[in-house]
Amino acid sequence: MAATATPTVAAATPTVAAAWQPQEAGFKEICGLLDQQISPSSDKSQIWQQLQHYSQIPDFNNYLAFILARAEGKPVEVRQAAGLLLKNNLKTAFKLMPQTNQEYIKAELLPCLGSTDRQIRSTSGTIISVVVQLGGVLGWPELLHTLVKCLDSNDLVHMEGAMDALSKICEDIPQVLDAESPGSSERPIDIFLPRLFQSFQSPNATLRKLALGSVNQYIMLMPPVLYMSMDTYLQGLFVLANDPSSEVRKLVCSAFVQLIEVRPSFLEPHLQNVIEYMLQVNKDPDDEVSLEACEFWSAYCEAPLPPENLKAFLPRLIPVLLSNMAYADDDESLLDVEEDGSLPDRDQDLKPRFHSSRFHGSDDAEDDDDDIVNIWNLRKCSAAALDIISNVFGDEILPTLMSFVQSKLSLLDDASWKEREAAVLALGAIAEGCINGLYPHLSEIIAFLIPLLDDKFPLIRNISCWTLSRFSKFIVQGAGYREGHEQFEKVLTGLLRRILDDNKRVQEAACSAFATLEEEAADLLAPCLEIILQHLMCAFGKYQRRNLRIVYDAIGTLADAVGGELNQPKYLEILMPPLISKWQQLSNSDKDLFPLLECFTSIAQALGSGFSQFSQPVFQRCLDIIQTQQLAKVDPVSAGVQFDKEFVVCSLDLLSGLTEGLGSGIESLVSQSNLRDLLLQCCMDDGADIRQSAFALLGDLARVCPIHLRPRLPEFFDVASKQLNTPKLKETISVANNACWAIGELAIKVNQEISPVVMTVISCLVPILQHAEGLNKSLIENSAITLGRLASVCPELVSPHMEHFMQSWCIALAMIRDDIEKEDAFRGLCAMVKANPSGAVSSLVFLCRAIASWHEIRSEDLHNEVSQVLLGYKQMLKNGAWEQCMSALEPPVKERLSKYKV
Repeated sequence: MAATATPTVAAATPTVAAAWQPQEAGFKEICGLLDQQISPSSDKSQIWQQLQHYSQIPDFNNYLAFILARAEGKPVEVRQAAGLLLKNNLKTAFKLMPQTNQEYIKAELLPCLGSTDRQIRSTSGTIISVVVQLGGVLGWPELLHTLVKCLDSNDLVHMEGAMDALSKICEDIPQVLDAESPGSSERPIDIFLPRLFQSFQSPNATLRKLALGSVNQYIMLMPPVLYMSMDTYLQGLFVLANDPSSEVRKLVCSAFVQLIEVRPSFLEPHLQNVIEYMLQVNKDPDDEVSLEACEFWSAYCEAPLPPENLKAFLPRLIPVLLSNMAYADDDESLLDVEEDGSLPDRDQDLKPRFHSSRFHGSDDAEDDDDDIVNIWNLRKCSAAALDIISNVFGDEILPTLMSFVQSKLSLLDDASWKEREAAVLALGAIAEGCINGLYPHLSEIIAFLIPLLDDKFPLIRNISCWTLSRFSKFIVQGAGYREGHEQFEKVLTGLLRRILDDNKRVQEAACSAFATLEEEAADLLAPCLEIILQHLMCAFGKYQRRNLRIVYDAIGTLADAVGGELNQPKYLEILMPPLISKWQQLSNSDKDLFPLLECFTSIAQALGSGFSQFSQPVFQRCLDIIQTQQLAKVDPVSAGVQFDKEFVVCSLDLLSGLTEGLGSGIESLVSQSNLRDLLLQCCMDDGADIRQSAFALLGDLARVCPIHLRPRLPEFFDVASKQLNTPKLKETISVANNACWAIGELAIKVNQEISPVVMTVISCLVPILQHAEGLNKSLIENSAITLGRLASVCPELVSPHMEHFMQSWCIALAMIRDDIEKEDAFRGLCAMVKANPSGAVSSLVFLCRAIASWHEIRSEDLHNEVSQVLLGYKQMLKNGAWEQCMSALEPPVKERLSKYKV
């Protein structure tokens, strides 16, 4: 049948009395298509087109429901295929279909829960959950009656069918069963929970598993009925704790982990028993059960519970964690460990990478670079638990732990390499928490680890790199004296050797460890720059695609660490030719360009004007990439590439790095380009990451060549202020942060030209300062600085309104560390007070605290201006009002103000 043929399925026309009935021809035709769809040799795309064609028929979904529920003579696979297609169709079509069709489909699904075929029962349960997601349960009372009736029936088939559907509803949309019915205080979960508890005792393992899984979904929601029945629930968990089914035991562990996270008080009376149980199942023969049990230790340490309860168990717990940290025989890391560094990477070996857009201000994000490769398993969970335990109990765990570690490290035969490896992992895991106890022995530990960098087993070389990196802060601290410096050099050269390892896993660990060491060592690296660059560029020539990304990171980190030291011809001759050659090989749509763009960003910032010899082609290519991508967004065919925002973000960030590095030297490039117009387009993009990087670049350009932004200044101000006044502020807080900073940078460069928009911007900044709770520190600081910068440029416009925001503004100013931006803000403060002294009287205590937040105002003229402000108020406030203000201040604040002679 041709894909465009008109289907013979006619919409069945039932009489009012009769229920919907399918037409025989249509029924056969659809069954035939479904039969073809599940056949491995069929043309899937053609069948899909035909099925899409059928979807236009009003009662096509009725046919699918009929086939699933009633086509007894057809293969179960065809009926199941009809059900899965129905499920997918309903997601978009259910709410739009006539109510009679909705009712028909619902009515056909319910009897399927008692089907003798488990696949039909399971498929129906999935569709029922989708219908409940779309229409809730209140409009489908028959569903609740049917589920209750089946659960109470004592017929195993019906009980299993109902429990399967109920468990899917609990998993996908638990909240619908926890909503009150109109006119009744009863909720559906009140009816089901006792029946779920009852099923904990069923002789059927599937029922026990589904019932427990369903109740566990409500731990987070904690409906009143579960809260009231907590003793019954806990008793049920204790009964199921040693269930023969490993899936049930896993769910018991999961329940205890969730309870300790959400409601630890419920477990407190039973803690000894729960900890004892978790310790046992942490050794369960089934790895999934022991993994779930292992999650408990981290959760316990983070819960508001007394650590003492766990303390007594540590001598037994730590050996369990340590033995679980050894590689399991089926660990996937063992499969690719022998992989030769000369073998090219396959596309599936390349992890997706995420570039984080530039951010101006005190960043709240945490750097999580301790991820030891990808998939979560018992080994990693045990190491994470040991890390957290070491942070809670510190050196108390060392006697138990070190005797175990030493005994494992003394096993030198080849067969014991996994145990030696786990001992090295353990040392890395406790590097932070137990540092006080380890510190006196640190040089011995490091001296022990250095030779392991050359171990014959690649995974021992691999973990030794990581563990050394965990101690890098202390290795660098020790480099100040002779023995420590020798050790620092040994670690440095050892890691450089491993960077040139033939094993890909070791290369990756060594590069990452070296990047961590670079961050700590900073200018200590300067004397070794030549040898470091030779090794990194040798790796650059040797590595396959995946690890190349890590070399770029190590080069970028090196540039950040040594800064201008890199700007010497002998270093640039080693570093730049291979990078430029790679830059020329890669096309503008090759994703391998991302890490190279990031690497160039760091190099441009480090070299400063030294980068100018390379800047023109880099600058031009960034513009070309942005232009191509902007075209690809609307017309991928003529652009020749698919749109990918990361190309735009990385290019904008490299332009920022160039601007920061070259300073006013970038002006000649900007003046001969269309960057201004491209940048404005990026500031208006619908992608938040692109806007975030665009506003960072806008601020950077404002600092060094504002003249080239002038022709479109009103538009830049308009689009930047819109970022501060959006209902979705919390979702795009980093965009708002950079836009706010850019406005301030522009304001102090263009002065009076900002006056038409000053009040618009102020009206966006003030609500941020007044409702600071829940917003990140950086946005509040930038808002306070920008407000000050606007006030310093246009005090006559801003000062009449100052009493509306003075208090919240001063609170924010007091949080900012001393720097040039804080100086700008206080210049605005002084200018406003001069223009309207009475506007700050009611907030004088807050003003004094803001001034006292300075450790030292470096600028002499600003220091004098601040003194003038305080002196002015002292003279202005009569009849003891000044003294009253002073008495409201804390002693340290008064002491700080004394330097201003008031």
